[in-house]
Amino acid sequence: MAKKDYYQTLGVKKDAKADEIKKSYRRLARKFHPDVNPNDKSAEEKFKEVQEAYDVLSDEKKRKVFDRFGYYNDNLDPDSPFGAGAGASAGGSAAGFDFSGFDFSSGSTSGGSSSFRDIFSDLFGGSGGAPGARREPEPPRPLPKKGRDIEIPLALSFEEAFTGLTTNITVNRSEQCSRCQGAGDTGGPVVTCTTCKGTGQVMRTGGRLQFSQPCPDCEGTGRRRTPCSLCNGKGTTPKTEQVKIRIPAGVDTGSRVRIPKKGHGGRLGAEPGDLFILTNVGKHKFLERRGDNVYVTVPITVPEAALGAKIEVPTVEGKAQLKIPSGTESGQKFRLRERGFPSLRNPKLRGDEFIEVKISLPKVISEETKELLRQFEKSNAENPRKAMGLD
Repeated sequence: MAKKDYYQTLGVKKDAKADEIKKSYRRLARKFHPDVNPNDKSAEEKFKEVQEAYDVLSDEKKRKVFDRFGYYNDNLDPDSPFGAGAGASAGGSAAGFDFSGFDFSSGSTSGGSSSFRDIFSDLFGGSGGAPGARREPEPPRPLPKKGRDIEIPLALSFEEAFTGLTTNITVNRSEQCSRCQGAGDTGGPVVTCTTCKGTGQVMRTGGRLQFSQPCPDCEGTGRRRTPCSLCNGKGTTPKTEQVKIRIPAGVDTGSRVRIPKKGHGGRLGAEPGDLFILTNVGKHKFLERRGDNVYVTVPITVPEAALGAKIEVPTVEGKAQLKIPSGTESGQKFRLRERGFPSLRNPKLRGDEFIEVKISLPKVISEETKELLRQFEKSNAENPRKAMGLD
């Protein structure tokens, strides 16, 4: 089995202290973590090597074995001095390890070095422990984790959605703990998890149902290192921040505007999440929006319809002139090009405004007007229902 230099992997000296090893591990784990380097196989392999090296060098007993033999293997494969299934060879050796220097009766070597029993004790824990003895599981080591996204609703007027908006909003978010750098602990002793009280499970409620799931703070082990006193083991601390946001012109109800890296803070150097603004656009008194187009119904008088006229119509930007040709009928539609909303996909493009006219009769008709209408009817005898075969 090819030997690995775990000290070289972590970039520390062989006499490095535990804090120095931990600091180097966190730096490298952030650098090569798969979340930071998506689809990068080489970074993924490097991350595994860093994790393997730290798993050995952060454990006092494992490090002692590694320093003594130059490698460590939890499964004791044939390349290990105590490899399973290796037969004794000439000279009293097994699996390539020479036991001739050991005095099994006294438990020491002829050279006065550590006893054979001590080596097993180092490997499996306890005085005179036997191979296969179970060790208490180590609590999980935290890994870099990107922060969660935040969604905040924002109400806009019809006009603000048309022009766009720049404003400041208050965001309650979190940031990476400055004391533990997002680890949730400062390397203290292993204690019972206070969240699940050592059970490894926490109860959750969904509607009327209750169900258990693995504790998020100890990942189901029931044990964890002493939580950081600043963040209480969460790896992040709360923060209230004024964030400047820009809402582009053309948003509609349901649009999601992304503000990068203004979500909750990441852990162990991972990126923060994003902030998403969910827009809710109010209604206009006269105008109706459908996509990027705008629609409106405008009343006109009988003379305007019959004789033609120039009238004012409402638009998103104020009033505009519309020419009504003579003989216009009720329900006829007109189009004002590029008087609608700007496109979110291409701000250089705009929708149109469509105007439907409806002829409005006077509510009160004088006798003089009635007489004029009778004369008009005699001079313009016409049956508009003739095509339908009706009188």
